[in-house]
Amino acid sequence: MKSASQRFLSAAIASLLALSVMPAHAADPEISSFYVTTRDGTRLAVDVALPGDRTPDAKLPALIELTRYWRASEDPATGDPHPSLDVWDRAFLSHGYAVVQVDVRGSGASFGTRTAEYSPQEVRDGWDIVEWIVKQSWSDGKVGAYGTSYTGTTAELLTATGHPAIKAVSPGWSDFDTWRSPARPYGLYAAEFIETWSGFVGMLDRNDPATGGAVKRVDADVDGKLRAAAVKQHAGNPDVGAAVGGVDFRDQQLPGSELTFADICSLYWKKQIEASGVPMLVFASWLDAGTAEGALWRFANFSNPQWILLQATSHGGGAHASPYIVGDQVLPPVMSIDEQIAMRVEFFDHFIKGVDNGAEHRARVRYFNLGEERFLESSGWPPPGVKTQRMYARADGLLSATPPPEDEGADRYEVDFGVSTGSNNRWMTQMGQPVLGLDNRGAMDARMLTYTSATLDADMQITGTPVVRLELSSTHTDGAIFVYLEDVGPDGRSRYLTEGGLRLLHRRVMDDPGFEAFGPVHSFAGKDAQPLVPGETATIEFRLNPISARIKRGHRVRIAIAGADDAIFSRVPATGTPTMTLERNAEHASYIELPIVTIPDD
Repeated sequence: MKSASQRFLSAAIASLLALSVMPAHAADPEISSFYVTTRDGTRLAVDVALPGDRTPDAKLPALIELTRYWRASEDPATGDPHPSLDVWDRAFLSHGYAVVQVDVRGSGASFGTRTAEYSPQEVRDGWDIVEWIVKQSWSDGKVGAYGTSYTGTTAELLTATGHPAIKAVSPGWSDFDTWRSPARPYGLYAAEFIETWSGFVGMLDRNDPATGGAVKRVDADVDGKLRAAAVKQHAGNPDVGAAVGGVDFRDQQLPGSELTFADICSLYWKKQIEASGVPMLVFASWLDAGTAEGALWRFANFSNPQWILLQATSHGGGAHASPYIVGDQVLPPVMSIDEQIAMRVEFFDHFIKGVDNGAEHRARVRYFNLGEERFLESSGWPPPGVKTQRMYARADGLLSATPPPEDEGADRYEVDFGVSTGSNNRWMTQMGQPVLGLDNRGAMDARMLTYTSATLDADMQITGTPVVRLELSSTHTDGAIFVYLEDVGPDGRSRYLTEGGLRLLHRRVMDDPGFEAFGPVHSFAGKDAQPLVPGETATIEFRLNPISARIKRGHRVRIAIAGADDAIFSRVPATGTPTMTLERNAEHASYIELPIVTIPDD
């Protein structure tokens, strides 16, 4: 196993380590470990892996992985290092790159104390690491970065340092806006994921042997005293679960810190990232938390050259997740890990080594179309020809393209706090789990307020960001609303396509968010909090996570509305059971806007 990070990121990826594209005859890499001192005197643990067959005077470009989950581990009893290079690392080595893995400040064997995840200080440390690399005898002065999840985010944030040696980065399944994904999606506390993750990183920070190993010492730390001193400093790290659960607003300071969620995301560094001009190859998934939304937000708002691969996989790309194919069994992804590696190698070879391989001519967005179960391509986003189609909530649970004509009409729904997307949903896949059990939602649909269209007489292609507008009242001043978009087959089987939600306290829509978001934007700021007036109808607008799906002729479209997702989100309100009333009449129409692409005749 690679380290605690390997085990954490994805059991599916771990099972694919044997698929290494490193040639069988390649010499074992040379691995050395050091402390690199940052400008403020903090020592960061760094591993450098060099191709074992390089000549002594060879100059190499470097690829960096800045990790929260230990750069490598060792046997806690013997001190023997565990194998630290995964299939991605070995592929890069086999193609002539040095691989540099770093324990970020306040983690692993590195010194320091963390104030927050992705703190500005952590970002600035990246400059010092790059500066150290380019001064090494083996370096050709060119640097890139890559990663999945946390390391995918640090790969992007490395560009914010502005170091001229950084030539290309490949963020994978990263956290573009940490508030929306994965900490407080929809303004709600993603307690199940955050508290699980918090417990895990707490164990790592303590160098707890229950993780299955110990963090690897640097080479000079023979007796482990330096590692022990570093781990002692980690005791000052915040409890992530308590910190995230302790804030209700995006502009609220995290406990024990002067930072807010607005300070620890890529949007905070937009000016610096754009100024770098560094090209990006971005991997994400329609069904992985908010990674697809983040990838498309970046694409629409950041001027850096970008290429996006949007799959239908679990977090990290190791398992298929399309509900048209996947039920309760883990299946391999449509694009294999080897193919994903090949894309990154091609990208880095072009933008770092200058290889004329045509990487710059790839389609800017390659995206998987659920239902059709194949990849499509586009030069931009949204793809050409997307038009909005409204479908209205009507009487008797009908979803119709025709607005309701009645002067009166409403449906009442008492919130069922047992409604759930299960334990293998888009949020928990970030803990390395496959996405399962979204192919048959009938039992949960029966516990929600649903509206279903008539049978389609032609295929419907949905590609983009659906938006809902609900005219809603509640018996309580706060609550949660979830909307699920589903495909209902001729046999009545409903398949989850995507979802969106909102904590009702955050319902105020920003007049001018200052960036393209493909729908209404909420600030989630304390000053914009707007409690409901019980019994008074309010307009609730929000986006669903983007999706691309072909709903076939003979199927139906459904929206399912709930006030809870017991699998992931904390209960709102904490006590009491709200009854919501959804208006569906001429004066107060409730609807979903679907981004529809006209399907050309065969």
